Amino acid sequence: MPQLIVRGIKPEKLATVSEPLLEELAVLCGCGTDNFTIECLHTTGVFGGGVVESFPFVEVAWFERGQETRDKFAEIVTRHVLSLDIPEVEMAFIAYQKESYYANGKHF
Repeated sequence: MPQLIVRGIKPEKLATVSEPLLEELAVLCGCGTDNFTIECLHTTGVFGGGVVESFPFVEVAWFERGQETRDKFAEIVTRHVLSLDIPEVEMAFIAYQKESYYANGKHF
């Protein structure tokens, strides 16, 4: 169920590490790789009166799994992103509440 929403990284680049990335995350979270989604948003940065490349940023939406798992998750994602010759990346986690998350009209 964890959703990785990525901006500032070209989809073609991220695709090259997506399989090993999801394999590591699946082991960490104790679920299958098919529980994850990765979406690369096409964004345009604007700064100083001009168009600039968007800063690499990953937003992780998931059900909370605790600080230790969150730290390891962030380390795994960061390691794979930096392996793409991207000098830095930032990440934020958004925790869903089971009673506020619905699938086909029914909450978890």
